[in-house]
Amino acid sequence: MVTGFLSDVRYLEHDTGLGHPECPERIVVVKKYLEKLSWFKGLKQLKPINPELDRILKIHSSAYVNRVKQSCEKKLNILDTPDVVICEKSYEIALLSVGGVIRLADELAHGNIKNGFALIRPPGHHAEYDKAMGFCIFNNIAILARYLQKQHGVGKILILDWDVHHGNGTQNAFYSDPSVLYISLHQYPFYPGTGSESETGEGKGLGYNLNCPMKTGSTDRDYKEAFIKKILPKIKEFKPEIILISAGFDAHKDDPLANVSLSTDCFKWMSERMLEMAFEYSGGRIISVLEGGYNLKVLPECVAVHLESLCT
Repeated sequence: MVTGFLSDVRYLEHDTGLGHPECPERIVVVKKYLEKLSWFKGLKQLKPINPELDRILKIHSSAYVNRVKQSCEKKLNILDTPDVVICEKSYEIALLSVGGVIRLADELAHGNIKNGFALIRPPGHHAEYDKAMGFCIFNNIAILARYLQKQHGVGKILILDWDVHHGNGTQNAFYSDPSVLYISLHQYPFYPGTGSESETGEGKGLGYNLNCPMKTGSTDRDYKEAFIKKILPKIKEFKPEIILISAGFDAHKDDPLANVSLSTDCFKWMSERMLEMAFEYSGGRIISVLEGGYNLKVLPECVAVHLESLCT
């Protein structure tokens, strides 16, 4: 089986305006870079589907979904917070991002791919049950996790989030749910203000939320130490049936929106560790979803090392 690669030119139609970091060019530069690499031709190229709304309503309220739709129909420029810039097409394209991760889930469940990466936008891990935040409209990876459970009978799911910003929306979606282990490495204290070590879940989900807050200036060594001492032991204890990755690349030393100092090679190293965990516990099954990453030179390089690791 091959690795699946999902993207679509329509993701460029989510227009965030001049100077916004989460811009259409992010997709353009990554795709151009990948197309020059010899191994990229061997990937299975996939397109998103149009998702059923009830998939989204497993994570977001119907009132919120309607508000997103109406805001775009009214041609408003802002959704909930000033950093979530929208246009008339944003609702449609946010649905298409959800449709991208669902397509990958179906392909993986049917045995057509061994793993997959979704080059999509807008990103999702900050989106809450009833609120847009941090460039995010719908929480793609949370919707994906619930879809895998409800549609394909997957039980225990690991979500690893290495975006430099804590995935508050994803954490909250599963905070009392022992079937989803959420693990995040992120700069702290930093936007959005959540993600302390003390946030470990509640009720039946207590112990199924692991935050690894990283100090400003953290390096490859710090991240590898967190993996070895905290993350890998937790994964081995949990034994996930599938691994999902919120793959943000804004912890890179050259990213303009944060202050963590990872090398490109560190993303390769983390990818390899997750592959090892997937082969040990999950039949090799991984779906990785683009979150952040805002340096247009570095982002393609980081995606490439991550995606090439999935191909091995």
